[in-house]
Amino acid sequence: MADTKPKTSPKAIKFLFGGLAGLSAGLLRQATYTTTRLGIYTILFEKMTGADGRPPNFFLKALIGMTAGATGAFVGTPAEVALIRMTADGRLPPDQRRGYTNVFNALARITREEGLTTLWRGCVPTMARAVVVNAAQLASYSQSKQALLDSGYFGDDILCHFCASMISGLVTTAASMPVDIVKTRIQNMKTIDGKPEYKNGLEVLLRVVRSEGFFSLWKGFTPYYARLGPHTVLTFIFLEQMNRLYKTYVLDG
Repeated sequence: MADTKPKTSPKAIKFLFGGLAGLSAGLLRQATYTTTRLGIYTILFEKMTGADGRPPNFFLKALIGMTAGATGAFVGTPAEVALIRMTADGRLPPDQRRGYTNVFNALARITREEGLTTLWRGCVPTMARAVVVNAAQLASYSQSKQALLDSGYFGDDILCHFCASMISGLVTTAASMPVDIVKTRIQNMKTIDGKPEYKNGLEVLLRVVRSEGFFSLWKGFTPYYARLGPHTVLTFIFLEQMNRLYKTYVLDG
């Protein structure tokens, strides 16, 4: 009798483990980048709040967000370098694979084999993207929350945080998509006759708008927002709850 049990193909196994390969690096990146940017933003926001409790204006919020984003990106770049290498490892020919076992093995080997500064390769464009994204996300969340509270229809609770987060996700999606297009096309550009396809990010934007239209910078807006919206909501709801618990049991305790 023929064996009718479904068999798992080697390609499926490779895809599964390839997706899990960078899990430790992804977790470390979130633990370094996200906690740093949110922590710095919270501290600076409180420092800039007036003695009468009046929060900083929108432009100051954006500046605080830019500072927090750039700092967080710098701290998180080593984990991102490891993440990119580990997730790409499965697609390389066997003789070119690095075979990192986890993120700490990757960081140690990169430092030993290529030098410490390699951990911050690509740091500048990563920080530039983080400046735009965090200026939009953090400032728009604080401004939206303040507007909702001032309306008199909301209290400082989860519903207010949810609504402010959804607005922030919308603003962040609109601001970050053109930056992501520039970042992706520069990373994937070809060298033609010894010259790079693009000179800089501005040229990428101009050529995309000229050849594909202005609104092509936001192509795929809905699925992008469907991913970023829930992420933003969970980030700020957890942040607000942790801040509340910290103030209740640590500062006031």
